[in-house]
Amino acid sequence: MPIVTIQQGPRDVELKRDLVKRVTDAFVDAYRIPAESVYVWIHEVPADSWGSAGKLTADK
Repeated sequence: MPIVTIQQGPRDVELKRDLVKRVTDAFVDAYRIPAESVYVWIHEVPADSWGSAGKLTADK
């Protein structure tokens, strides 16, 4: 039972649906497992709660 965790900034629900389908399909193809055994967790982090290169993402 693979569990895939994706950390990202907020995205539209349609994009997340597509992402979950594509990630699931990749595991089904690679591991030859049923789609029902693949779990995809999306952890959305607000732009003011993470940063890179010394700056908050919200400030870029």
